[in-house]
Parts: sequence; structure tokens; C-alpha cells
Amino acid sequence: GLPMGAAPMAYALWANHLHHNPENTQWFNRDRFVLSAGHGSSLLYSLLHLSGYKVFKKDLRKFRKLNSNTPGHPEFGHTDGVEATTGPLGQGIGTAVGMAMAEAHLAAKFNNEEISIIDHYTYALVGDGDLMEGISYEAMSMAGHMKLGKLIVLYDSNHISLDGPLNLSFSENIQKRAESINWQYLRVEDGNNVTDINKTIEQAKQNKDQPTIIEVKTIIGYGSPTVAGTNKAHGNPLGIEETKATKQAYGWQYEEEFFIPEEVKKHFEELKQAGAEKENRWNQLFSLYRDMYPKLANELKHAMKGDDLIDVQDILTFDSKTSMSTRVASGEAINHYVKSIPSIFGGSADLSHSTMTDIKGDEVYADESFHGRNIYFGVREHAMGAAGNGMALHGGVKPFVSTFFVFNDYLRPAIRLAALQKLPVTYVFTHDSIAVGEDGPTHQPIEQLAALRAIPGLTVIRPSDANEVASAWAFALQQKDGPVALILSRQNLPVYERTKGNMEDLSKGAYIFDETNANPDTILIATGSEVSLAVRAKSELEKDNISVRIVAMPSWELFKLQSSKYKESV
Repeated sequence: GLPMGAAPMAYALWANHLHHNPENTQWFNRDRFVLSAGHGSSLLYSLLHLSGYKVFKKDLRKFRKLNSNTPGHPEFGHTDGVEATTGPLGQGIGTAVGMAMAEAHLAAKFNNEEISIIDHYTYALVGDGDLMEGISYEAMSMAGHMKLGKLIVLYDSNHISLDGPLNLSFSENIQKRAESINWQYLRVEDGNNVTDINKTIEQAKQNKDQPTIIEVKTIIGYGSPTVAGTNKAHGNPLGIEETKATKQAYGWQYEEEFFIPEEVKKHFEELKQAGAEKENRWNQLFSLYRDMYPKLANELKHAMKGDDLIDVQDILTFDSKTSMSTRVASGEAINHYVKSIPSIFGGSADLSHSTMTDIKGDEVYADESFHGRNIYFGVREHAMGAAGNGMALHGGVKPFVSTFFVFNDYLRPAIRLAALQKLPVTYVFTHDSIAVGEDGPTHQPIEQLAALRAIPGLTVIRPSDANEVASAWAFALQQKDGPVALILSRQNLPVYERTKGNMEDLSKGAYIFDETNANPDTILIATGSEVSLAVRAKSELEKDNISVRIVAMPSWELFKLQSSKYKESV
């Protein structure tokens, strides 16, 4: 249904505005397109096929089939040309906001009066369902506050939800909502008028001080004689007879399935060549930029590749004669590593002074200072999580986001998508365990640790002291294929004198923290703040001649990856 109604606006965007090169999906200065309404994936796959991406007719025929290249919802890293995994409604618009944030940051950092080396738009296509989701309110509020003028959202406004007419559940005035949070609102009355859509997108691009939402009035399932404009078009196949009738209504004289006329092929081939030429011109511009600004160009090159990594010799260490909460150690680690990795970029959900995530001496990320690396997400945990995904997908930055551990529940769907997409996002979750002070049981994370560990592809690290935190941060910043959650304490913990707990030991997930002189009678396995408890327990047990080995296990996930031999040795 959505693909039939939204096809004209999607074509207008892809043919006349979207800068991309199907021959190189990694071209850094391409425009980004996010299909937030992921259930309309057949529209995206059709555009990818016509545009020359590695999506073939055989793939289109296997749409929504097991192990196909065209799954029911778009999957980043699975289908060529897909910029983001979407499906859970609202996630796409939050992701798009993160992409636009990264673009604005890099543009402010690397552009100058002579050369704008980073200069592209982020587009998202959303439906009514996206705009009903709470995350869309958070994300749009944040984007409007930040004045992300290079974010343009196309709203497929068809007045139909899966249950029936939209007015069963939704009656908002989108124009008033958008304008109240500093968005430019534009409207196209006829979703089939490609000329009007073109003009409106061009108008949106002229406003650099506000994100834009373009409400395009469409008919779901347009052209279908019996289901157009009804919820029957939302998720059900038309069937053979209705498909024939729809082709007749369109005046489509070709009976062959998936037939593409030669003039259409030629048109999209010309668009493909134009995209390659745009990238070629940008490559020439980058060569000039490199000659004029070699230091900046080198920094940008490493940021784009994501290979600005930590020298193992540069891992932060702490004095064992002190005690320190692991959240404080995390703050010191951030400010240490940011000196060698300038692409570190992030913040918290209105808790920077509690989660210790401020980058000292750096500016706040805002419309007057997009080069700043301190992001104030506000109390918008869900949008913060999705924006972190968007930043990682965009590239050029190493994003981190932060809140109290108990509130990770508020961004769990975004964490799940980060894991599914294997995105290098770092989560800084502080105030671990029941030791959170006076806030009481509402702020005590009891079930959260087990819940995070249940997410496939997420590496959870719960450091036992400051030195383990430093190694954990170094590990997280070198990750390229999955998110890392750091679980940190509010209370002070001893900093231990040891040769263990270095980068090599932490990366194995578990190691012998304290060995006995004899064969151990028992092994105490602990993580995080409980390691210090295990040390005290060992002292008591040894009074009864019970020999104890303490194993620190900061990460179950990393330990599972080790050989059987290593596991047995621990």
C-alpha cells in the first residue's frame, strides 16, 4: 500500500535531489535516505534495483522470503544501498536525526570559506505510524532545538492505519506540532504531482536553519480498484486478479512480471552516471582540500575510515593507592582518549555531571557551535539511542551516549537495533546495582544487567575498578562491529595493584584476579563492584583454611568467545 501511494515522492527525491553513487555505497559525501516506514521496503528495493545497486530481479521475486536479499524490513549490511535497519516505527526518524547531527558536526569541523568538503542532506520517509511513536516526538524536538537544517522528512500522509481509518487513533495537527518545535512545515496536496513535490523539496533545501517536514497527501494502494484508500492495502498482497485490475487502471500494457521498459532503464542509467560524476567531482575537491589543508585532510581521512585507534601504550592507568568510583574513572578515560581520538562525540540525557561524560574544555554541540563534542540530548533517552545509531551509520564520529543504568530501558529498542546492525556505539550506564544513594528503589537497576546480556551482539562490560574502566574504554573505542555497554558504579571502589586487568585480560572477558598459593578449594567469580566484595570474602574464607581463587569476569560475552582451553584455565 505505502509503496503505491508514495512512489511519486520517492521517485522525485531519488531522480532529482538525492546525491548518491550506486557504484560506491561508501562515498562519504553522499546524501542519506532512511525509510523509517520500514514496512514499505518494496519501494526501497525497487528504487535500489532501478538505480543500479546490487539488488536484482531475482531478489525482488524473493521479497519477504527466508534468506532473501529483500527481507520484509530493510536491513543495513544485508542489502546493498540500505542506509539503516528500520521496521520498529519511529526508529528511522531518530536514526536520521543522528545522521544529520554527524553531518553538521563534521561540516563545522572541516569546512571553511574556501572549501565545503562535507555537504550533504539526510532524508527520511515516514508514515502516520512513525509520527505516533513517542520516539518521533523526542527526535523531532531535539532536531528542531538543534536547528538541523539539512534534515528533510517526507511524510506519507494517507490517513490509514493497519486497524482502519487514522481517525480511530490519531487526530493531531502535524503542522502545528512541527512549527511549535522549530520545524519548517510544507505541504503537497497531490501526492501524484511530481512537479509540486520537486518544487517543495527544493524549497525545503533553501532553509538551513530549520529541519523540514513535507506532508504529502497520498492514497494508500493508489490505483487498486477495490483496496485503494483502505487498510486492506496496508500489509496484504493484492493477489493476482487485483494486480491485473490495477495494471489496467494504470494503463500498464505489459503483462510480463517485473517488466521494465527500455526508456526507464535508460533514464536510471543516466541518473547512475550522474551520481558517479558527482562523486568524481567530490574526489577532485578532496584532493584540492588535502593539498591546501593537509593536517585537516589527514584527520578527516582517518575519521571517515574509523581507524583513528588507541595506541596500546597510551592506555590510561590509575594509582592503586586510591579509591574511585568507576563512573569518575570513565570520565577521566573519556578526557584522556579524546586527545588522541578527536572523533569521539557524545553526551548524556541531562545527566552529564552525574554520568561524568563532559569533554572538558570543549564546546556544547549547538547550532552556533556544531563543532562542539558535548551533546546535550535532554531527557530524551529513546531518541538519544537512535541518534547514536545514526551517528555510527553516518561515520566520521565515534558516538557514545549515557544515562543512569536503570533508564537503559528507555532506549532498549535502539540498543537492539545497534546490535542487529553491528554498530560501534558505546553506552555509558552509571549508578550500577543497589548502591545508588538516596534515590531509592525506582533508581536501582535489578533486572537491567540480565536484560542487556540477553541482547545478541551487545558486549556488556562491568569493570571492577578504575584501571579496568580505562581498558574497557580502550576496547570500546577500537570496536567496529558491535556496540559496547559500560556498566559503572556510583560508589567508590578500591583501585587494585596488579598486573592483571590490562587490555589483554579484559578483552578475554574473564581472568584470574587473585590466585591462591595452593589448589583452590573454591572459585569466586565476580563482576563490577562485587569483585571488591569477593576480595573481602576471600580474606574471611582463608581464616578457615579455605583456599580461594578470585576470577574477575567483566564481560560474559567476551569470555564466551575464548577457547575451551582458556576457559578451563580460569
